[in-house]
Amino acid sequence: MHALFEVSDTLNMPFECFISDSTKGTFPIRPHWHYFAEMIYVLEGTAQVFDNHISYEVPAGGFIFLHPKTIHSIYGVDDKPIRSAVIKLDINRLSATPSYSPKLTNIIKSGADNQMQIYFPPESFEGINCKKLFLNCIEELEKKNYGYDLIIQANLYNIMMIIIRKWQENGFSFENDIYKKDTSYDIDNITEYIDQHINEHLEVADIAELCGISYSCFAKKFKRMYGFSCKEYIERFKIFKVEDYLLFTDFDLNYIAQETGYADCSHMIKQFKKYRGVTPKQFRRKGGV
Repeated sequence: MHALFEVSDTLNMPFECFISDSTKGTFPIRPHWHYFAEMIYVLEGTAQVFDNHISYEVPAGGFIFLHPKTIHSIYGVDDKPIRSAVIKLDINRLSATPSYSPKLTNIIKSGADNQMQIYFPPESFEGINCKKLFLNCIEELEKKNYGYDLIIQANLYNIMMIIIRKWQENGFSFENDIYKKDTSYDIDNITEYIDQHINEHLEVADIAELCGISYSCFAKKFKRMYGFSCKEYIERFKIFKVEDYLLFTDFDLNYIAQETGYADCSHMIKQFKKYRGVTPKQFRRKGGV
């Protein structure tokens, strides 16, 4: 039986960037859904994209934005191959917004609620090189040079602003109710809170309370969404933060332990070795493993 739910591993990366080629791998893409947004820029051919049973023909140069939790599938219009640049992302991890603006997550959810356009034909990008933004994200993720994640995030913000401004041209406005949710969290955007408070002592029970649901209900939903228990998600997220410090700074281990929310340096070393098989010093000396 074909399962519609597709697990996305945003713990390792809050985004996936890759080329999809209909001549390689599995095609057509059967109906599925996931908790994260997906953006598809068609490079060659014409894709027929179904989103919640609505069909869109997306030619080369066209772009479609698929909201989280929508059931979607992709087919070919003819026998010609289809190549697309694809980005999947946890919008909640794109949290840096100016003080005068509501959270990006709230804007996107409001756009979905108001049924704003998700398909943008090639002519709508006149003067905007969306293709370059998509391909640069893929290249940066492949090479993973210093600061690659910041460059990808900058490109993603650029793409998201293009979408939102197109919505504004079609009557979308920032109503007061978009701002009202800015201080609240739920199971869909709690990873934003974890990311922002990773240097603190985080308790799963407190996080569940922030979402306004019971501990047991939160634990089940979180594991279904992210593939890990919340406790393990936090621990693994800390390890990724430690890795960044080890590879790209000269900070000592005590400072790194403090900045990543560990009780002390010895605890950080023990946990790092558990997940990476080497000590932080060995990892730093080897330049990663």
